[in-house]
Amino acid sequence: MNRAWILAHIPHQGAMCLNDSVESWDEEHLCCIAWSHLQPDNPLRADGRLGALAGIEYAAQAVAIHGALLGVGAAPGMLGSVRNLVCECAWLDQVQGALRVAVTRLGGDAAALLYGFELQCEGRRLMQGRLTIVLDPT
Repeated sequence: MNRAWILAHIPHQGAMCLNDSVESWDEEHLCCIAWSHLQPDNPLRADGRLGALAGIEYAAQAVAIHGALLGVGAAPGMLGSVRNLVCECAWLDQVQGALRVAVTRLGGDAAALLYGFELQCEGRRLMQGRLTIVLDPT
């Protein structure tokens, strides 16, 4: 799935759509590729820099893509919590290669989804943790 497919299936549009393609996926896992961390118009930049914590949004959008691929659509949701976060870099814009954004479904129901995530670049882990997406019941 390329960027056009992603844009057609998740609510994040324009420069706010951070992931560029789906590298692989199955019922429990998804891996996206992103280059937007190098773009000067990345909307998550502050004072011209892209902090590592922006990686959480890359992971949350990968969860939305996974939901779309599973046929549950891009149900409205919001980030409820991030746990067990480990950051191994300070700035995503200093990473020169493609970001690999991997998410693994750990559980969930009609109210919330729990995913593990990891961001890597050229085999180096940049960030990992768990996130909970709270789904809108409407």
